[in-house]
Amino acid sequence: MPMPRILPLLLASVLLLHGEIIDRIAVSVGNRVVTASDLDHEIRVTAFLDGKQPDFSPAAKRATAERLVEQQLIRRELETRRYPMPSAADAAPIVEKFQKDHFKDAADYQRALAAAGISAQDVQDEILRQRALLLFVDARFRLGVQVSDQEIQDYFEKVVKPAAQAAHPGAPVALDDYRQSIEDNLAGPLVDRQLDDWLKEARQRTDIVYHEEAFQ
Repeated sequence: MPMPRILPLLLASVLLLHGEIIDRIAVSVGNRVVTASDLDHEIRVTAFLDGKQPDFSPAAKRATAERLVEQQLIRRELETRRYPMPSAADAAPIVEKFQKDHFKDAADYQRALAAAGISAQDVQDEILRQRALLLFVDARFRLGVQVSDQEIQDYFEKVVKPAAQAAHPGAPVALDDYRQSIEDNLAGPLVDRQLDDWLKEARQRTDIVYHEEAFQ
């Protein structure tokens, strides 16, 4: 006997309902969503990279949701403006160093991944997202931040030189050896402020809805 046409529709509805219960929407970001499983996954991966135990408390879930909302806003900008994106090859040396610094060997790394409930691909993807953020920040904000030679000189004389002389008495201390790091230190807060302002404006332009039941 052929299956009644209503039955497949009913089964599909049951599966859809079941899926919504298991993986409910945590945040709607315009026409994109962050699900409860996205929160769980992000918490597990970031805890693994930080060498900590995952925190699934409501406060931690909410903080993770805020971070994922920002990722969605930045991803939309990356896709719209076609900023340069990192490749898997860019992540490889970072993953390799992380593995070497924290685990005895590849087998130990795989056991730790399994215990954390994530995969090597998850780690690579997270590192690529972080690299994409850095590239976006550099292209969108860092190039527009100018630090003057006088500001670099003042910082060198007041902060870097005294610290270097105290750490290595009698050793010569040259500005050129520290110029790039000084410039980065001085530019950092300005870049962060511009990024924060951009994110605030992007949030205001986007319909963002939090579904509080997903944070319990």
